Amino acid sequence: MSKPIVAIIGKPNVGKSTFFNYLAGSRISIVQDTPGVTRDRIYAETNWRGRDFTLVDTGGIEPDTEDIILSQMREQANLAVAMANVIIFLTDVRQGVTAADREIALMLKKSRKPIVLVCNKADNYDKDSQQAYEFYNLGLGEPYVISATNALGIGDVLDAIYEHFPEKDESEDDSDTIKVAVIGKPNVGKSSLINKILGEKRTIVSNIAGTTRDAIDSPFENEYGKYVLIDTAGIRKKSKVNETIEKYSVMRSLLAVERADVCLMMIDANDGVTDQDAKIAGEAHEAGKGVIIVVNKWDEYEKTTGTLEKYKKEVYEKLSYLSYAPIIFISAKTGQRVDKLFNLINHVAEQNSFRVSTSILNQVINEAIAIVQPPTDKGKRLRIYYGTQASTKPPTFVIFVNNKELFHFSYQRYLVNQIRKEFGLEGTPVRIIVREKSEKGEKA
Repeated sequence: MSKPIVAIIGKPNVGKSTFFNYLAGSRISIVQDTPGVTRDRIYAETNWRGRDFTLVDTGGIEPDTEDIILSQMREQANLAVAMANVIIFLTDVRQGVTAADREIALMLKKSRKPIVLVCNKADNYDKDSQQAYEFYNLGLGEPYVISATNALGIGDVLDAIYEHFPEKDESEDDSDTIKVAVIGKPNVGKSSLINKILGEKRTIVSNIAGTTRDAIDSPFENEYGKYVLIDTAGIRKKSKVNETIEKYSVMRSLLAVERADVCLMMIDANDGVTDQDAKIAGEAHEAGKGVIIVVNKWDEYEKTTGTLEKYKKEVYEKLSYLSYAPIIFISAKTGQRVDKLFNLINHVAEQNSFRVSTSILNQVINEAIAIVQPPTDKGKRLRIYYGTQASTKPPTFVIFVNNKELFHFSYQRYLVNQIRKEFGLEGTPVRIIVREKSEKGEKA
């Protein structure tokens, strides 16, 4: 149901993050010559030969270490292996085959997953390539020799992993289908909501937190449109995530957010917004997804005059960065207002995909500048030359100015508010990228 997942595995300091960053097209992972810099898995969506896939960077595996951080990193890498469709085993060609490489190779063989063996750091390509023959001894087939730093040999690696991808699922690129991730802490009614929508009991529902261990996809079509509903395991606080299977569930939940178009952020009406709710909602916001705040168990909440507006105000106070997200009050148990979700999902998905022409955008910017003049600092005034939309999901605008330092956050927020005032953009984050452009041309 989802895109193929490719995990990059190897001992520390073999160049996993450099390789990952090259494929992801940006410097997402921190690159440093200190083993263990990448402690958690990092995800990126990328593409090869027209096929989208999810790339997972991991901390290095130290098979026999007793160091707490390194052993946790090893566990994180094991989880990445468990969920991957294809594994890239990255080694250092200049070091040759080490005892750690042999241990990791043995572990990967037991996974019974397709493995692509890659020998990195062949920066002197012709000379270093000769040292790769030793890696045949690992019993993982042909080693692919690359230099991630110099981008040499990477196309052959991508071709190799492409050959191991599962057959393409139509849902991977069905543009008519809205992917909806139901997210929230355990036991807020995520599975109950999906069961109510589907009209059948597809996921286990119980009062035991963490019953749903994995992200479960349910394709669904009704008079409102076509959807894939993604039920996720509840994300707990890190201090309470102490079982391997629980960590695996958190990993799946965060990936569900990554591939969703709209996230239904579920909150238990009786608990209100907790710190953990704020953390989970922040994941959806940072990922640039459309967000709807769904307050569940509203039928159980004691109400008086003005309760609804007061509750909304409290939610927005605690989730101030989600002030753009609509709130709906439901009962997954009774079905109260559940049918109203679909128009809201369609609206938010449309807003997240919103695109405006450059000419109309600049009319709005110029009107905003006329109402509130750009700020000055020590006699220098910010000049905004023009703006253009760079991308959607979320709507992202590039604004060209004379001096980035003068474009204070408060004025950026003012411009975003004016753009929202003109175009709505309910339920979606709006991103601003600031670029400097001189009178004569763009700065290098």
